Amino acid sequence: MVETESGPIYRFGGFELDTAERIFTFRGSAIPLAPRVFDTLCLLVENSGHVLSKERMLAEVWEGSFVEENNLAQNISLLRKTFAESRGGKFIETVPKFGYRFVADVETATPGPDAVITEHISARVMIRDVDDQDLGNAPANRIHTTLQRGLGPLRPETHYVQNGDVNIAYQVVGSGDIDIVFVMGWVSHLEYFWEEPRFAAFLGRLASFSRLILFDKRGTGLSDRVPLSELPTLEQRMEDVHAVMDAVGSERAVLIGVSEGGPMCSLFAATYPERTAALIMIGTYAKRVRSDGYPWGVSKEFRDEFFEVMQRDWGKPVGIEERAPSVADDEIFRDWWATYLRMGASPGAAVALTKMNAEIDVRNVLPSIRVPTLVIHRTGDLCLKVEEGRFVASQIPGSKFVELEGIDHLPFVGDQDEILDEIERFVAGTQYAGGHDRVLATVLDLRIMDSNSDTVKRSDADWQTLLDGVHIFVRRQLELFRGREISFGVDGVSATFDGPARAIRCAAAIAESAGRFGVQVKTGLHTGECDVVDQKYSGYAVSLARKIADASDPGNILVSRTVKDLVAGSGIAFDEAGTQTFSGIEGEWRLFNVIA
Repeated sequence: MVETESGPIYRFGGFELDTAERIFTFRGSAIPLAPRVFDTLCLLVENSGHVLSKERMLAEVWEGSFVEENNLAQNISLLRKTFAESRGGKFIETVPKFGYRFVADVETATPGPDAVITEHISARVMIRDVDDQDLGNAPANRIHTTLQRGLGPLRPETHYVQNGDVNIAYQVVGSGDIDIVFVMGWVSHLEYFWEEPRFAAFLGRLASFSRLILFDKRGTGLSDRVPLSELPTLEQRMEDVHAVMDAVGSERAVLIGVSEGGPMCSLFAATYPERTAALIMIGTYAKRVRSDGYPWGVSKEFRDEFFEVMQRDWGKPVGIEERAPSVADDEIFRDWWATYLRMGASPGAAVALTKMNAEIDVRNVLPSIRVPTLVIHRTGDLCLKVEEGRFVASQIPGSKFVELEGIDHLPFVGDQDEILDEIERFVAGTQYAGGHDRVLATVLDLRIMDSNSDTVKRSDADWQTLLDGVHIFVRRQLELFRGREISFGVDGVSATFDGPARAIRCAAAIAESAGRFGVQVKTGLHTGECDVVDQKYSGYAVSLARKIADASDPGNILVSRTVKDLVAGSGIAFDEAGTQTFSGIEGEWRLFNVIA
């Protein structure tokens, strides 16, 4: 090993490892490595030809921390995969029951005093230190100076997938074994993510241990703009995630939701556990506006004032003081934030989206989540109170809550490495448990009656013929709105949907056409946890939907509060129907009539 003023540089098989600058390249192209993986490689290369015990490697790489041997094994596996993808051949040898040895021939080199290291940045992101400071905390002007050494910003290729009539923009960065879908809150713009060095570093670190999937929700960023009346509901956002995952061939992914992205990710995880390897939420909430049982939200008056600020000042750095207070006086960051918001959405779309988000309430969804879940929140978050993160975590069975110091809401501002370390550890320790026998679903229950009677004429042959025609029509509507049949009978129909808005629209289509068959329908809907055995749905939510249908009036669609809370922004209107108790069902239920 040659010690230089700049630190040792090692070369082997086309690779170059600069331990001082923490740069790892293959034939000039940067290779992203997570910090602990990089430290593992340095330790192996510095001791090339010598066997290192697992105990020593754990002690030196994770100094002062207790970790399991599996962490080291994962780092070794990632390094071997990196070598295989770039060049092939054997670089790391396992010494059974002892440790590991670096077996490649290693040369050392000394850079000249005026040498300039060229950073080649492509769709794979390189994370590097800036003047030995953490990138998340370094002054923006130093970061910009460092990244603008003739390089220009990183911009992975943007692709599109069509979901219905709307094109959704997405990017894929990295090539790890684990897929991560990153969902940014509020508005977003894929290509402008990469213009801010802190944000680029944050995403790059995620891409260093995963295949990172990014997208702009419909109506924002590079995705198709839509009319203000058609901005995406939580249900549509889930469908867009589905479309993007299908487009890139991702069968299962870790979902990371930031702020407003958290409620959507939680709904996705509860509804599609088979496609969710794990759920991570950063600085999130269950509902945005204060109410009984949720005292941490903002007041309605505060939201109204913020809507006015957005309408008046959109194009300026709106909301920066609450979202990134530690850099709120940094002119470069302020300019980026203002432009980012302006490129992310129009003033009207931004206000409409924010109003829609204010109606979201996923409190009743959280207990249905059955995938490994990590909730991260900074203690001094000025945008969303830490109590909100604690509440979310407390409602999800078996979830892990991590509270970190800091005042910034944006995870890439402040000490981003603390957050990223927690994410990397959690993702590395996540094991997919296989099939799921419980999912969140919206259950639709129809009570079918003769238009001229409150009771079904079970013995009447003409009634049975009529009922056969009704069933054919109902099955056609279920197929059109992607419902799953639970049961069909002489007195009713039950079905499940993975989106409450589609369930309501299906019910409305059936109710509207019922008269031409000479029947009336009473309809009840509830969104809740269902037991699934051999693709058959049963359980509490099915029973409750049936009770609600029985309590409904002919021609009416009666829904639970949970259904109403999940269709914010859909354009569906409701009328309060009071509270009701049901035999065999615990508690009082607040119900609503669908009126539009």
